[in-house]
Amino acid sequence: MGTEDVLAAIATGVWRWDTTSGTVTLDAEAARLIELAAGAGDVPASAVRARFHPVDWGEINGVISMAVAEGTLAEARLRVVDGTGRVLRTVRSRTKARAEGEGYLLVGTLQEVAEPHPGTTAAKTPVTGDWRRHREAFLLDAGRALAEARSTAEVLRVASSLSMPGFSPDGLAVFGVAGDHLTIIGHHGHSAEDEQPFTDLPLDTHYPAAEVVRTGRAVYLPTPDDYKRRYPVTWPLAQRFGRRSWAFLPLIVAGRTRGAWMAAFRHPVAFTPDERSVLTTVARMLAQALARAEVAETERELSLGLQRSMMPQLGPEIPGMAVAARYVPTGGGLQVGGDWYDMIPLPSGRTALVIGDVQGHDVRAAGLMGQLRIALRAYASEGHRPDAVLSRASRFLHGITDTYAEGDCSSPRFATCLYLEVDPATGRVEIARAGHPEPAVRTSDGTVLLRPTEGGLPLGIDPDSDYPTTRFLLEPGETLMICTDGLVETGGHDLDTGWARLRGVLEEHSGGSLEDLADNLVQAVHGPSSHYTTGPLADRREDDIALVLLCREGQPSRRAPRRTAMAVAQAQPERIAAARRHLRELLHDWEDTEQVDSAVLMVSEMVTNVLVHTDGDALIVAEVAHHTPKRRLRVEITDTSDELPHRRRPGEMASSGRGLLLTEMLADNWGVDPRGEGKSIWFELYEPGAPAAPGDGPVPPGSSPPAP
Repeated sequence: MGTEDVLAAIATGVWRWDTTSGTVTLDAEAARLIELAAGAGDVPASAVRARFHPVDWGEINGVISMAVAEGTLAEARLRVVDGTGRVLRTVRSRTKARAEGEGYLLVGTLQEVAEPHPGTTAAKTPVTGDWRRHREAFLLDAGRALAEARSTAEVLRVASSLSMPGFSPDGLAVFGVAGDHLTIIGHHGHSAEDEQPFTDLPLDTHYPAAEVVRTGRAVYLPTPDDYKRRYPVTWPLAQRFGRRSWAFLPLIVAGRTRGAWMAAFRHPVAFTPDERSVLTTVARMLAQALARAEVAETERELSLGLQRSMMPQLGPEIPGMAVAARYVPTGGGLQVGGDWYDMIPLPSGRTALVIGDVQGHDVRAAGLMGQLRIALRAYASEGHRPDAVLSRASRFLHGITDTYAEGDCSSPRFATCLYLEVDPATGRVEIARAGHPEPAVRTSDGTVLLRPTEGGLPLGIDPDSDYPTTRFLLEPGETLMICTDGLVETGGHDLDTGWARLRGVLEEHSGGSLEDLADNLVQAVHGPSSHYTTGPLADRREDDIALVLLCREGQPSRRAPRRTAMAVAQAQPERIAAARRHLRELLHDWEDTEQVDSAVLMVSEMVTNVLVHTDGDALIVAEVAHHTPKRRLRVEITDTSDELPHRRRPGEMASSGRGLLLTEMLADNWGVDPRGEGKSIWFELYEPGAPAAPGDGPVPPGSSPPAP
């Protein structure tokens, strides 16, 4: 009796499956078992696939891959179906698989197995029973949880909480590779002292995890005797933990073994093909999750390093001044972007404060920001005035972004910037602005005003752009705020509504430190965070934030005047609306709202008169001073024309000529003062109950002003 006769007698067939050529070779018994014609010989794989249940066929590739990786037999149960999909019988396949070319070559047997009666416990086989459904649900949950883990600690925590269907391990360890030694990345179910013997094992040690790393194949040890027999040298190290079964699986990423995962059990586990399949799948997901976590942690470490190098701590203290600063990245990518701030001690004894925003939130923006910050510091240290510093910086950025653009397809980038110098002895501030949001000043009485400043184009757009300088005095008790647009235009706010939100925070701050105010401003936009300057917030933000606060210390005068000033150029008639808005902010607590409307109307008329009837610009200076028992508003509009205004009597249809008539009717006092070059038209309003100042009065009758 030949071998084929013996196999046929026990209902066992032989098959050979070449996945590369797509052919299957069957003997007569194998052909009978899967309902193919006797003596079929070589048949297409598609013909064989049509005889198996599609769910079972779908699992074959996973079983084969696992068997090739482990160097074991590929075992599976397959349901044979007819043309209508009705199950005819169940066969067990046992094959030896080896990789060949781009596929596999399998040689093995097919054997019919008895079908359990429906409803019995045995009927719930690994192929058709509840175990498979539980396994699939477990793998879906495990994959989702591991995919969401963002650090090595989170990955290990998820791995330790996995409850495998029917055979959950109670001891886990993840091993890594450092050179030619095995290290422990993390563990669960062991104390801190237990890891000591395994922390620095050479890879040639006769230990299961070391062998897994060397060979890339899993090691299963169902019993303590198996462990003791195969690894007698390291068995004493494992014996004291009281485990009964062990599985050591490779952690493979992109074809490279990066470590090993140990799952240890206090109950015996046979490590059936289905159980090994679950463990192998979990090991693959765990390896990918650890690789992602390693990349994320490397990026976070690089991000923090870039932040520490590009966002230095504020320099030495400024005598008589307090400074606070914050930087908050967007939370995406490397957690760095184009926003920055800096404080630069100057040779003159003054101090420069810089804040800016390079276009973009990527690594290139961060690199340009670092170069621009260094250039600004160099120009400032040479002693240049604010306008010259920004002009040189614009030429510098224009040059390097043109160079960048030649090497890639991206367009040149620009940067907004605000540069100011402060004299700590006098409080004098000089500001030059390049397309950046204007600063805000909180006066000693809690009034918050946007400080109008002249400005030019963002840096890098026009290498010949000019940046005019604005000068004002920071009084004792006043706080200056400069920031990037990420603090303003966030959460659906535009520039106006964003400033209104921040103004409320500034107005409510009283008695606290400057650091508290900085925290409150950032919290108003993004909520609380434990560390804004070095640690990223947990959520992702819309834009980077840079913020600098400067407060002049000292006891403010009990009745210090409240001032604002701005210029309206001939080419900027739209700034008349800004002048009206700034005047209303200055008079936010004025008792008589009708007087506020009158003041706004007179300013609008006078500035319009300058733009229409002269060739120069208008300079507006407004001051609210305490004037017993109430306050006085004085507004001066200065221009460079020597021609004095005169009163006219316009007709009903006239479109001009009413400015002086309105001023005479609405102002408590007004007048015209000739200057060396030009003139100043002024008016005063007093809160109800405030007397007129001695000597104040309207324009002398001898004046002959032109029509406003």
